[in-house]
Amino acid sequence: MYNPAHPGEVLKAYLEGVTVTTAAKKLGVTRVTLSRILNGKAGISAEMALRLSQALNTSADMWLAIQLDYDLWQARQHQPTNVQLMFT
Repeated sequence: MYNPAHPGEVLKAYLEGVTVTTAAKKLGVTRVTLSRILNGKAGISAEMALRLSQALNTSADMWLAIQLDYDLWQARQHQPTNVQLMFT
């Protein structure tokens, strides 16, 4: 599997030419909240996915799928290699 982009990187492409302040106001979130997402310091929540879908005419599912792909890839990079399941 490849190293998927953080959803903030994808969002940057959608917001090209729009300031963080303007985008945050349109989304109804603080500038700090949006900046954290755009800089890869925070993820896309279900609520944010809904806000993005309405503001950008995309689907909430798309944003959540991007976040899930990123999270799963990150988890796999830190997964212990010798995990043993103990089912009886």
